[in-house]
Amino acid sequence: MRRRAAAFALIVVASACAGGPPPGSPLPTSAPLESRLKPATHLLDSLIADGAAPGAVLAVSVNGERFIYGTGRLGLDDPTVPNRATLYDMASLTKVIALTTVAMMAVEESRLELDRPVVDYLPEFGRGLGAKSAVTVRDLLLHDSGLPAHRRLWEETVVRSGGILRSITSDLQSEPGTVMVYSDLGAITLTAILERLYGKRFDRIFAEKVAEPLGMTRTRYLPPRSWHAEVAPTEKDPWRGRVLRGEVHDENTARLDGVSGHAGLFSTADDLLRFGEWALAGARGEQSPEPIQPPRLFDEWTRTQNRPEGSSRALGWDTPSGRSSSGTIMSARSFGHTGFTGTSIWVDPPRRTIIVLLTNRVHPTRVTPKFTPVRPLVADAVMKALFPGAAPRDSVARSN
Repeated sequence: MRRRAAAFALIVVASACAGGPPPGSPLPTSAPLESRLKPATHLLDSLIADGAAPGAVLAVSVNGERFIYGTGRLGLDDPTVPNRATLYDMASLTKVIALTTVAMMAVEESRLELDRPVVDYLPEFGRGLGAKSAVTVRDLLLHDSGLPAHRRLWEETVVRSGGILRSITSDLQSEPGTVMVYSDLGAITLTAILERLYGKRFDRIFAEKVAEPLGMTRTRYLPPRSWHAEVAPTEKDPWRGRVLRGEVHDENTARLDGVSGHAGLFSTADDLLRFGEWALAGARGEQSPEPIQPPRLFDEWTRTQNRPEGSSRALGWDTPSGRSSSGTIMSARSFGHTGFTGTSIWVDPPRRTIIVLLTNRVHPTRVTPKFTPVRPLVADAVMKALFPGAAPRDSVARSN
């Protein structure tokens, strides 16, 4: 199996070096997606069989045509093959599907201002405490607020309000706007702002403003027990002493009653493609067939901000850089995000392409070194199958 996985990897890497059509070239329509994507699904089969994760679901949308493929099994004790309806713990995909989207809507509704200090919304954040008074909402979205990356809230408090308070009163580790440090505490702070603006807990805000209007019927926080058999299990958690299934993997979110903007969302391949197509329309400035239109700000929020200089971050979203999880072929205009549990979504507006990869690579342990190359290899395999001969991003940049 290892030899087979390595062989597929070499094929993908080698083919990525070929020249080809410009980034916006349309998908050839000579064959259905199922047959076009066989190299990508065979690669995924091999990687999963080699132990990268118990199972996976690959979902692709191109020009509105969808393809969803499941492989492997739900868990060590569940041989069910995952499919389009299997629920996965989104982990940090929550930051873009839920938190960033709601924040974007709040800005469009003139409830939230990107360059307004956080203390104007949350006085307890630290008015008068030096640099904290200079932190803006934009800083939280760009991960350059100076807040620490993490804090073990589950060991410091026993109630949700205490966890939020400890997050937003954390001391800065650097001056705002100077260093990009991917921070869950910044996302929790933005969650607290939105909850105060809308006067309700974040799971209700997300359900009412995003999930329900978009018909994302299998995307929610705190999945009911009746759904648990369809949820891919995650880690055998030392803190909780059990394999988690239908419970959020992230310990801090668990301490926040399972509801936060940085993690906690569960979703399916079907629902994420629906959301991705909606986001794609927003990024392209087009109308969506969904009941609600994407905010007009989508294009701005999904572009690299270059702040601090050299950062790949957009507002909430990430963009391709270096050894990106998006692979080497998706265009530089792409935007996406990953989740610690083994999830990812990438959207390529010029090519009208969306790639979703859902896995539970943290089952039964988070120590899974074989998973590291999976996302970029699969993304490149998909793009090579859809756009034969397409040049890698760096080659396109050099030619321009």
